[in-house]
Amino acid sequence: MIGKLTQNARNQMQFLTLDELIPKDHMLRQIDETVDFTFIYKLVVDKYTLDNGRPSLDPVMLIKLPLLQYLCGIKSMAQTIKDVEVNAAYRWFLGLSLLDEVPHFTTFGKNYQRRFAGTDLFEQIFNGILAQAFAADLVDTGEIFIDGTHVKAHANRRKSSSVVIKETGLWYKDALENEIEVDRKRHQKKSLKPSKRKTVSD
Repeated sequence: MIGKLTQNARNQMQFLTLDELIPKDHMLRQIDETVDFTFIYKLVVDKYTLDNGRPSLDPVMLIKLPLLQYLCGIKSMAQTIKDVEVNAAYRWFLGLSLLDEVPHFTTFGKNYQRRFAGTDLFEQIFNGILAQAFAADLVDTGEIFIDGTHVKAHANRRKSSSVVIKETGLWYKDALENEIEVDRKRHQKKSLKPSKRKTVSD
């Protein structure tokens, strides 16, 4: 006999938490348990007005969105936003409920521009997250592909790992800013100010 699902399940009401929907061994759960994202607030506090104005996007969410895109291999930030709308694990990772509105891509772009454009904040934060991931052995350094012209050969694995972290952060920052730039041109807006790039020392 052929089994056939009905559509009744779509309209069933159930009482459960979003946390219960996320598998215990899910990658995002492991990252959330390992990486302490609260250090971000201290780094960006002077970029926000604390006593007036409309509430902005949570800076931790602002960082988790591109991290989510990077980890899940999503092709663009615009697509990442669309995926968050329907993916319970992504919402859980960002701290959103099933009913919370997901920020529009342009909202993300505006917040990124106001907080990070022309600074090395994004690089500092990304490096801080990667450093915690390395310390927890969540990163497999067996295969990391980056532009070799930016990395000095060094026999000391501990010193070279810090360079890998910095260069990976710079690469992703460039990719993200390029996507935002394309979107701004599409909407006939001015280009972002180029970010100040610091030289990676030994």
